[in-house]
Amino acid sequence: MGSPVHRVSMRDPWSRKVNPDIESERCQQSFDVERLTNILDGGAQNTELRRKVESIIHSDPVFSLKDTYFMNWYERYEATVKKKFHIQMIAQHLGWLEESREFHYASRAISGDLGLGTHHIFLKALRSLGSEEQIAKWAPLCDKFQIITTYTQTELGHGTYLQGLETEATYSADTQEFVVHSPTITATKWWPGDLGRSATHALVQAQLICSGARRGMHAFIVPIRSLQDHAPLPGITVGEIGPAMSFENRDNGFLQLDRVRIPRENMLNRFAQVLPDGTYVKLGTAQSNYLTLVVLRVELLLMEIIPLLQKACVIAIRYSVIRRQSRLQPSGPEAKVLDYQTQQQKLFPQLATAYAVYFVANSLLEFFQRSYGAILDRDFSHLPELHALSSGIKAMVSDFCTQGVELCRRACGGHGYSLLSGLPSLVCRVTASCTYEGENTVLYLQTARFLVKSYLQAQEAPGSTLKRPLPQSVAYLTAPDLARCPARRAADFLHPEMYTRAWAHVAVRLIKDSAHRLQTLLQSGVDKHEAWNRTTVIHLQAAKAHCYYVTVKSFTEAVEKLDNESAIQQALKRLCDLFALHGILSNAGDFLHDGFLSGAQVDVVRTAYLDLLLLIRKDAISLTDAFDFTDQCLNSALGCYDGNVYERLFHWVQTAPTNTQGNPAYEKYLRPLLQSWGSKL
Repeated sequence: MGSPVHRVSMRDPWSRKVNPDIESERCQQSFDVERLTNILDGGAQNTELRRKVESIIHSDPVFSLKDTYFMNWYERYEATVKKKFHIQMIAQHLGWLEESREFHYASRAISGDLGLGTHHIFLKALRSLGSEEQIAKWAPLCDKFQIITTYTQTELGHGTYLQGLETEATYSADTQEFVVHSPTITATKWWPGDLGRSATHALVQAQLICSGARRGMHAFIVPIRSLQDHAPLPGITVGEIGPAMSFENRDNGFLQLDRVRIPRENMLNRFAQVLPDGTYVKLGTAQSNYLTLVVLRVELLLMEIIPLLQKACVIAIRYSVIRRQSRLQPSGPEAKVLDYQTQQQKLFPQLATAYAVYFVANSLLEFFQRSYGAILDRDFSHLPELHALSSGIKAMVSDFCTQGVELCRRACGGHGYSLLSGLPSLVCRVTASCTYEGENTVLYLQTARFLVKSYLQAQEAPGSTLKRPLPQSVAYLTAPDLARCPARRAADFLHPEMYTRAWAHVAVRLIKDSAHRLQTLLQSGVDKHEAWNRTTVIHLQAAKAHCYYVTVKSFTEAVEKLDNESAIQQALKRLCDLFALHGILSNAGDFLHDGFLSGAQVDVVRTAYLDLLLLIRKDAISLTDAFDFTDQCLNSALGCYDGNVYERLFHWVQTAPTNTQGNPAYEKYLRPLLQSWGSKL
């Protein structure tokens, strides 16, 4: 589990001891926590490397997060830029590359509290959409921070609907330049990180106009600030958009362009080119310009969104074995709140979800890595499936993580409301994930379009013999259906094949229903756009069921691969069972709708589910310890490894600036108020 020095702060006398309530939990672990950590890290060598990087980061006072909760907006921005500058110096000294594991582990150690994060997104877009020549020109400038970049897509009037973006890039054959322009106020780029005060160059997504024709959205590199004095360049109006709920380190900004001219070579041209005479050459599909978003969604799941739920589970479950309240037995001591079934019902589904989405995100990453090289070489055969999966999984994961983090916060009672718990900042941060890189409802509907198309394709030939094979993620649309669930006893519902087929049945039924409703409207003469709009609620339901099925299937497959790790396999199977059954209970109407399950069977599912809570209770701390977040990374008074919650809370507030500095309001307002009528005491 790592040495105590790695886990526990030694600065305070009380922190040299581990709270007995949490220590007793670790004494009864049923599996090797270190081994599970290795599995989650992708190997013991990765765990070792990560801890080495964490040791470097945590030993450097520049990366301390201890004052974060007491900083204002401007102080947070400056502190995160300082950390970014400092980590670049360390990376240069130690030979860490921008895309390396070391860099990822360093960011994890600082909880992603680094400035200039959108600079990284620019690089992703450049490598996805740029030619090899463009990458060779711009990537070294970015890697060495000779320029600071941002990615500007969202506008004041449009976000997820990319076809509606209003910014224009009109090609002038006379000068071989693009004229990039914001024609309306709603065309103002709005929200991009690092745009407000930092970036010198922006990748601008704009509607290409050449030879008098509109060619859709394309990406253009536009200088926006002087490299000499950082002043806005001619034609550029740029600034900040003000404080947001979270991400104070992202420096969100706005950008208006007034007929800004850029060279023809500044349009990223891997999948499309404009020749000197204005001829448009299409080298990819219409969807290839969205490749950057696919790349970002896959990466964000594992690097940004899922860790937020993992951390919330660590904090809430650790606190729940320290916090004691009321008695389970009249003559007994106050009980740990985690011993109450209601607390287990709040937290264990979130823990199961944290593992479930981790495994499905890894599965998606593997599919992406297999497909990405081919897409860059203009083989787009896997792009529709990859786009549909990344859209739906991103929407589902961010929905679940947002709900889960808030439940964890509420499960910590009053202390969960304190910033010092670490939970409110996680709530604010994860909430943003439901909107950035695609609003979730829109993303689900993109997945739904793929599902309808796949279902109709499955009907092209009788039986399961198709003219074209279905993509792997929807192959279950032609699998033999289980019309009625044969399970009768609680144990029957703990077979992965049983609950996986149950989810497949519901997903197929909903997809079939959504496709048939759409087809019925079309056949009655309703316009296709109107028909789609009138069926979107059922499409949404089908997409969510499909994503849940994919996640259950992915989790069961990950557990099956652990045959040589029987104790870990058993612990994770319980979480997999819980995730699948929790979903059934939460969506019982879908399973009862066509008689697949009876009311009596739903009662049996609930019995199996509640029995699992008691079994998972024994491993709860071990399953959260396996995430292996350091205390510094969690930055939570409630979630520290040693369990000294109350001592740490009291110590942190005593040393807070609000208690160590004077109170200006006393001299200005409180003393005059107190003395205005004279003391009568």
